[in-house]
Amino acid sequence: MVQVILKLIAVILMLIGAIFIYDSRILTKKFFSFGDQNEGTMGLKILGFMIIIIGGIIFYVNR
Repeated sequence: MVQVILKLIAVILMLIGAIFIYDSRILTKKFFSFGDQNEGTMGLKILGFMIIIIGGIIFYVNR
């Protein structure tokens, strides 16, 4: 039961990371007021990539 819950959490993390990557420009416009929008977009893409990696590691280790 615990393995199923951990896999579900890992998949949700990976989905959140993918949303950060694909919608980073929209999210940057909506939530932040940076002078340079490209810096905020790049930051969200990097954050999304890291979240996907963390979710993938959790999914892979939890067999």
